[in-house]
Amino acid sequence: MNSENIQRVALVGGGVIGSGWATRCLAHGLSVVVTDPAPGAAEFVRKTIDSAWPVLEQAGLDQQASRDKLEFAPDIEAAVVGADFVQENVPEREDLKISVHEEIGRHATDDTVIASSSSGLLPSRLQSRCRRPERLLIGHPFAPVYLLPLVEVVGGKQTSPEAIRAAGTFYRRIGMRPLHVRKEVEAYIADRLQESLYREALHLINDGIATVPEIDAAVTGGPGLRWAFMGTFMAWHLGGGPGGMRHTIEQFGPALELPWSHMEAPKLTEELKNRIVDGCETESGDRDFHELEQRRDQCLVEIQKVLEKYWYPPGEDGWPEMS
Repeated sequence: MNSENIQRVALVGGGVIGSGWATRCLAHGLSVVVTDPAPGAAEFVRKTIDSAWPVLEQAGLDQQASRDKLEFAPDIEAAVVGADFVQENVPEREDLKISVHEEIGRHATDDTVIASSSSGLLPSRLQSRCRRPERLLIGHPFAPVYLLPLVEVVGGKQTSPEAIRAAGTFYRRIGMRPLHVRKEVEAYIADRLQESLYREALHLINDGIATVPEIDAAVTGGPGLRWAFMGTFMAWHLGGGPGGMRHTIEQFGPALELPWSHMEAPKLTEELKNRIVDGCETESGDRDFHELEQRRDQCLVEIQKVLEKYWYPPGEDGWPEMS
């Protein structure tokens, strides 16, 4: 499992996440082979890559980066044979993923790490029919995969430490920040945090307290700006003044006992669904969807340039080391 020798990556599934992986890997000079039985899959992958390439050129491409290193395979066997790393990106259905990993395991080279882009399934369940379960793990990215650096690495009961380390090294090589989720749990870390905020937002909409644009404004104009580089706890640590988190806990700790927020989501009625959809359409206005995507990508590139310049010293990213 020598991640330093990885030159060819196989992607099983070429949707939004799969095409994002393809873009990132190509931008870092690797060869990519994609397999996806969906009609128009190849066209979708190429369109994603072509759309993202200009902003990636601005951010800085590897000297070996080339869109010509992309190819498509007719099936899983043709894709994974000879691949140095496999990333599965099929729809989030446990039965489907188990079947796909069973097939991948039949053809992948014995020392090849196999990662799933699952956003919440347990890797131990996905290992149930694998030929070599010790090499299967979760590598959960965030969209757009070609720009956002976080990837959660989660091992199952049978995943080897060597596979965990190899995956972490590979992800760092393609410009990502692997976060090792040491204890196997559904939805991992980041999605659990996102889900909590989303549930509370649904209550605010359902109760008529705020609209979709107002909730987004409350995030982007305040805590969201801090979260881009400080996270929840460091923001509270500095927000408490020179006394730091100790003072913050003493001052605001009692508020945790107050019924300010909900943990359970409200019932997703048709009325609530319509409020959410209408609110998103109101907020996006008449702007073209692809224009919004390009603006998002440009903003993410610029934000990361600022973080690199100001927040962490050169050579340090403030990121936990993989255990």
